[in-house]
Amino acid sequence: MMNKGFKLMNYLCILAFLLMLHSCTSISAYFGGKKETLNQNNTEFYIPTGTGIEALKMLLIQHKIIDDVDAFQAVLDYKEFGNKKIGAGKYIIAPNTEYKTLINGFTQNSLDNGNKEVEVEVTFNNCLHIRDIASKVSKQIEMDSATFVDYILSDEILKKYGFNEAKIGALFLPNTYRFYWDTDHVQFIEKMASEFKTFWTADRMTKLKQVGLTSQSDAVTLASIIYREQDKYPEEWKTIAGLYLNRVRNGWLLQSDPTFKFCWGDELKGVERLTYEHRARDCPYNTYIYPGLPPGPIFIPPAAVVDAVLNAENNDYFYMCAKPRGNGLHNFAKSLAQHNRNAREFQNWIRNR
Repeated sequence: MMNKGFKLMNYLCILAFLLMLHSCTSISAYFGGKKETLNQNNTEFYIPTGTGIEALKMLLIQHKIIDDVDAFQAVLDYKEFGNKKIGAGKYIIAPNTEYKTLINGFTQNSLDNGNKEVEVEVTFNNCLHIRDIASKVSKQIEMDSATFVDYILSDEILKKYGFNEAKIGALFLPNTYRFYWDTDHVQFIEKMASEFKTFWTADRMTKLKQVGLTSQSDAVTLASIIYREQDKYPEEWKTIAGLYLNRVRNGWLLQSDPTFKFCWGDELKGVERLTYEHRARDCPYNTYIYPGLPPGPIFIPPAAVVDAVLNAENNDYFYMCAKPRGNGLHNFAKSLAQHNRNAREFQNWIRNR
């Protein structure tokens, strides 16, 4: 009997100790959870992919969001919050947020996002090529630029989306998009492919055939030339589109200055006067040498310019020349004689300027 009583007493002591320990843990978690963050204004906070508990605490201290690591850890322990529960991404931490609310916000949900994770706006306007897109986008989300370029230019991915390396820029429509900050290169490209499919409606595909182009990338390529010719006055886009389509249909060289400039890359930066020597560079994109459209876009044009191509003006123009006064507008001509008069007028203005 004595032995049984002794065992019972031990059991009760252990149970009491565990209850006390649980009570202490609960009390620590309760008071820890009531502690508030230090920030007095809404604060942007980023959690990189793969961040663990220790790194998270360090980031919060470095950004002066928490100052009591023990209290923060007590809440983590009580919630059994492990590394796998951390939702990477961008957060906006409100002033004086309680620790328990902060941790709940960081908790990864069934969509693999943090409960309070917020989206960011991503834009990539004025890009010459894929590497430009990679550079700009990687500054706005967690995506790695080099990984993006290697991935999008791989044979497998080019084949998947139906492009080659020269034409792949046509997949990307410059705009402002919303992403979670921890978006990677695969997710970004999938989103762009979805936007591409949404843009190319049945109506646009019908118009593509009506203007005599065979693929979406052809429309984007022509739009890229138009935009490089005219990026100030959208009212000229449809006129220029009609002019270039006239040249394409009649088998004429496009003779677009932006295409031979593209062949030179950065070498013509700062050069004000372009010469026949510049035009003579042998390159597949030089439309003074090669007929038809270039192999692919020479710029990533806005979607509105693509629509201008699809809704091109039905005109008889074959020539264009900058107007005098350097305002960025053009004179258009149906005949070479009229074009030569326009060109002389512009050259006289240049000489007398």
